[in-house]
Amino acid sequence: MVELNRIYTKGGDKGKTSLGSGKRVPKHDLRVAAYGAVDEANAALGLVRLHADGETETLVARLQNDLFDLGADLCTPEVEDPPYPPLRIAASQVTWLEGEIDRLNADLAPLKSFILPGGTPAAAHLHLARTLARRAEREITRLAERDSINPEAVRYVNRLSDLLFVLGRHVNDKGAADILWQPGANR
Repeated sequence: MVELNRIYTKGGDKGKTSLGSGKRVPKHDLRVAAYGAVDEANAALGLVRLHADGETETLVARLQNDLFDLGADLCTPEVEDPPYPPLRIAASQVTWLEGEIDRLNADLAPLKSFILPGGTPAAAHLHLARTLARRAEREITRLAERDSINPEAVRYVNRLSDLLFVLGRHVNDKGAADILWQPGANR
């Protein structure tokens, strides 16, 4: 486990940070951008929890923990025979997301238009988290073009944004409070 008894180390004062492997890289490195974007999505989920309770709060709490797993996965480059086995996103975490998407989507009416972010406060924050998850996905796939990464990490973040979309509709009174896009309405 991690023990943090000092918050600042001054190690980043020259624009570099340490990866999970201990390697020092610039703070703008693709790997740092990828797990930083995951952290942004996680912070948005913290806002969701302010407006959620019961099943939704429990689900979002699990997502937040999984996003820390994803960040740990991304901050530790893949190497052959590592001295310590790194934490990696597992296929079972992706399968769980798919199950939740299917379960929540079963109660929703099919969409007849795109949805504008909004409705309830929880839904609005879920849509923000969804867009941040999409940014994380772009950063992760950019990193994957350069470095070998866990393919489950890409699958996880792709399914995450889908789940956040469906969950946003679910907390919008199962879609009844969705705000539908009206193409060209203001011409």
